[in-house]
Amino acid sequence: MEIFENNNRLQLDKKLIIKMKNLLITIICLISINANSLEITLNQGTVKPTPIAITSLQSANVSLENLGKNISSVISDNLERSGLFIPIDKKAFIQSADSVSIQPRFEDWKVLKAQHLVTGRLESDGSKISIEFRLFDVFAQKQIVGKKYQTSKNNWRRVSHIISDAIFQRVTGEGGFFDTRIVYVAETGPKDNRQKRLAIMDQDQANHRFLTDGSYLVLTPRFSPNSQKITYMSYVKANSPRVFIFDIETGQQEIVGEFPGMTFAPRFSPDGRKIVMSYSDPDVGNSEIYILDLQTRTSKRITNNSSIDVSGSFSPDGEKIVFNSDRTGRRHLYTIQSNGKNLKRISREAGSYYTPVWSPRGDMIAFTKQEGGQFYIGVMEIDGSNERMIAKSFHVEGPTWSPNGRYLMYFKEERSSSDGSGGNSSLYSIDLTGYNERKIITPLGGSDPAWSPLMH
Repeated sequence: MEIFENNNRLQLDKKLIIKMKNLLITIICLISINANSLEITLNQGTVKPTPIAITSLQSANVSLENLGKNISSVISDNLERSGLFIPIDKKAFIQSADSVSIQPRFEDWKVLKAQHLVTGRLESDGSKISIEFRLFDVFAQKQIVGKKYQTSKNNWRRVSHIISDAIFQRVTGEGGFFDTRIVYVAETGPKDNRQKRLAIMDQDQANHRFLTDGSYLVLTPRFSPNSQKITYMSYVKANSPRVFIFDIETGQQEIVGEFPGMTFAPRFSPDGRKIVMSYSDPDVGNSEIYILDLQTRTSKRITNNSSIDVSGSFSPDGEKIVFNSDRTGRRHLYTIQSNGKNLKRISREAGSYYTPVWSPRGDMIAFTKQEGGQFYIGVMEIDGSNERMIAKSFHVEGPTWSPNGRYLMYFKEERSSSDGSGGNSSLYSIDLTGYNERKIITPLGGSDPAWSPLMH
């Protein structure tokens, strides 16, 4: 009897062990679907990315097979970089891409924990291609977005970004930011004789090219909020900064004027018709904030103080300007109406504030801050409340907003190992919450990034 009971216990223990093994195997399989899933959840704390399955776009034309895979890959990479999605490894897919493009078997995707599913098809029509995609809610078992685009074959990457924006907006409820470009200052050479060129690339670092040849110094490029134009400052002649406007689509460039004493390039108004700038008028003696009308080329002084007022940035409605000033002894942030009235100091904490820029949403201001031997990228509400730092380093500077106001890009200068001073600089992006910081890969060192508006 005792042996029988022990055998029963042994059999029960074996059954329990088998069940535990099966449970462990299931857990391992779920984790192996995408090894990054657990890491992102842990690193980002409250930010939990949405699992999404993105199939390769299918086509009856075999020659389009690789293109379908490339489009799918760009969409997947875009969504993963946002920090809000975790694409599921294609190796884990149960239903074939060809079958799912006709009709998804939602139960197969539920097993993989996919909350959303992306399918699509490609067709060729001579020199044109037709790209169709569908976004499904797996648990609701229904299509929530479906769109079709016709374009030239060499424009496939751009359409991939547009599709990514459509998916991002439908799932998150926020505008996308993938069909955008970044202009920045590419740097090379020793720090005491550094060559600086304007460069531009897609937000995913593709299609990189230089806009200037490095024969003259360029600084602080800024995008127009409503067009693919940039303004930047250049020292073609020593001690004589010129302001240029460069049309990226046409390649045309024009000189706005020469402004002695200027240290930062202007920023456009929301309608692109004016620019706000700071420079030292010989009749005034110190840097003041001016608004220049690009049509009439007449300027109006906005501030009038013995202090240094610089780095103006328009609010999205064009009614106000934020800038920094040392009128209290330390650099602080101020807002003023664009007619020069109602000056208000908004920064309240310790440290010195620089390079403020208004969010395209209108609800926040990003800035650079220096305090206690460290530099920070911070954000605050437009009245100065709820200030918080989202990035810090030996030297970080120059925040620029994504067009949806959720992400910031800036540059980080590394400390030199030889003398402890500044060394090479690189571009970084980060979520507004302070998570998902990523280095932007560029051919050379980079500084002073500016994010374009959406191109579509």
